[in-house]
Amino acid sequence: MAERQHIPVMLNEAVEGLAVRAGGRYLDGTFGRGGHARAVLSRLGPEGRLLLMDRDPQAIATAQHEFAADPRVSIHHANFSTLADWDETAEGLDGVLLDLGVSSPQLDEASRGFSFMADGPLDMRMDPTQGESAADFLAHADEREIADVLWIYGEERFSRKIARAIVEYGKASPITRTGELAALVERVIGRREPGKHPATRTFQALRIRVNRELEAVEQGLEAALERLKPGGRLSVISFHSLEDRMVKQFIRDHSGRVQGSRRGPPVAAAPAKLAAVGKAQFPSDAEQAANPRARSAVLRVAEKVSSESGA
Repeated sequence: MAERQHIPVMLNEAVEGLAVRAGGRYLDGTFGRGGHARAVLSRLGPEGRLLLMDRDPQAIATAQHEFAADPRVSIHHANFSTLADWDETAEGLDGVLLDLGVSSPQLDEASRGFSFMADGPLDMRMDPTQGESAADFLAHADEREIADVLWIYGEERFSRKIARAIVEYGKASPITRTGELAALVERVIGRREPGKHPATRTFQALRIRVNRELEAVEQGLEAALERLKPGGRLSVISFHSLEDRMVKQFIRDHSGRVQGSRRGPPVAAAPAKLAAVGKAQFPSDAEQAANPRARSAVLRVAEKVSSESGA
């Protein structure tokens, strides 16, 4: 099946947030299908550098096909959480862009197992060469562990009910297909929210657990801060509240604000390392109408504070 066109979310806003300079050095840690990368590259001159990362082998294959011949581009198959381990980042970066979550091609390809909209293997791994699949996890996890995953990562209020049903179902035969799981969740909780499939939160939670996404965000933000040059920009697009809270808190924690409560003793502020650039941004009504997957997106931009300012 031909791959559907991937529409990059908040393209102009995310790239504008990087304040790209023609001779700068930038990293796109979530290449996907290259929408944001192309926009950054179009603003670079001959001396500029663009570093591309993705954990998905298919995304890396696309990057190699399209960009490998460009001397300004370097490509690395890895999770963005390890960006500080890549030698290409050692001399510092003028900008880091992260487009978190699952990409449209991953959702649209049934064989990847991310979507409940079409039946396929219950995999969900962004890098199919590493780790255990969602089916593997459900096959060995107990009821409490499954419930915790659904509640913590999916904020699913029927987590215990769904977990109990998954374990009971698995006693007869393991759940190995997305269609099986989606149908099971629908039978258990019914269609309670108009316009939203009842398995939405369950699939989100399992995907986050299988790919260790929140750990990757935490490690990736720290790595980006380490590698950014003073004045360098961090531009992050999130798609659910768990990620966005982490990004928001990370920027706040490194902004040099005084921490602590009014009732407790004053706590000295740590030296500022980041400064938020504007407020959180959201996709326009026009973008949401053209690309429904943009509806939940949130963009936050921060700048690394220069050493003269106390970084």
